Amino acid sequence: MALSGKLTRKLVENLGAGRHGDGNGLYLVVDPSGARRWIVRVVVKGQRNKKGAPLRTDFGLGGADIVTLNQARERALEYRRMAKQGLNPRFNVRQEVPTFEEFAKQVHIDRMPTWKNAKHGQQWINTLRDYAFPKIGRMPIDSIDQPEVMMCLAPIWTEKHETAKRLAQRIKTVLDVARSRGFRSDENPVTAIKDANALPKVKAKPKHHNAMRWQDVPAFYADLKTRNAMAAKALMFTCLTGSRTGEALGLRWEEIDFEARLWTCPAIRMKTGVDHRVPLTDEMLAIIEPLRAMRSEYVFEGQKRHKPLSNMSMLMLLRRMQTEGVTVHGFRSTFRDWASEVANVPREVAEMSLAHTVGSNVERAYARSDLLDKRRVLMVRWSDFVTGTGGQVVSFAGATKI
Repeated sequence: MALSGKLTRKLVENLGAGRHGDGNGLYLVVDPSGARRWIVRVVVKGQRNKKGAPLRTDFGLGGADIVTLNQARERALEYRRMAKQGLNPRFNVRQEVPTFEEFAKQVHIDRMPTWKNAKHGQQWINTLRDYAFPKIGRMPIDSIDQPEVMMCLAPIWTEKHETAKRLAQRIKTVLDVARSRGFRSDENPVTAIKDANALPKVKAKPKHHNAMRWQDVPAFYADLKTRNAMAAKALMFTCLTGSRTGEALGLRWEEIDFEARLWTCPAIRMKTGVDHRVPLTDEMLAIIEPLRAMRSEYVFEGQKRHKPLSNMSMLMLLRRMQTEGVTVHGFRSTFRDWASEVANVPREVAEMSLAHTVGSNVERAYARSDLLDKRRVLMVRWSDFVTGTGGQVVSFAGATKI
């Protein structure tokens, strides 16, 4: 049996979704997600399945990013030789144990369709690349135990605690998947380390985004309104809607229903992973409606055609305005303070306006409304306050008076 076939290395890298035969029972399977893996189909001599037919079985040979075409052909040849002798490869093949790095990269590929965006997926593998691969990447995945995991976690546990926690979770995921594939049998060492309190407890310091006092917002907004830069318009809109930077800058025209005066930010762009409806006020519409003439895909177009403003554009504008110690994200806190101290709104109305998750899982399961009508009232009052067209809010209960 010659080690040759129909496929080439270039085809292996570029073929689309489906099952592609190399010959002699070897196939490259390309999933819709783009993940590529090898399988070999063999008929075991003299053995029958439950229906009495010859025993025909598919065996996985590994991911195409780890197992080369020639290696796949060699392994397929080994499986066919066993089958020809009447040996079931399931019980007789010597399974090669991948290294931690090889297996982690395959797990990363397999999970690509589940990530909210490409950036998150890249961060997932980058954490392992920076803090795990240099220490345990070349080790067989069945030899990773508590000392090896500690080598990765201990040096950054206190200094970079959030990163270390993510690293621990990602190592745990890789080892859990390895166990499900038969490469490991013992308890996950990450779980054992956690249960034994082997690492010191670290008190996480809450990070607060510096926020402007709500009393100062009308004067700031009046200054902002005199500026013609796209960053100024984006910042005005962000301030009025209480949205996150990425949500505002990624705004596309198809997300806006002008007739219903509503912006629906899709789940894929939301931190909560759920669609978020934002009621649009007169002031918000006055900001964005003139921008339709630009005929861009994005409402707030950046320097490149059909591309949004950069994430730094609004922050740089704040610096040019000499607004020290204030972040764009901080305007969400400003709005929240105003809603509580001045508008006196129910907590769930204010929290939903900021697209925060409200209540327990059970409470959310029974919640049928996103309180849009109440939030619309609140956003009109916020717009009036910010633009200086409204007076002091007395109460929110029932009919709020300004």
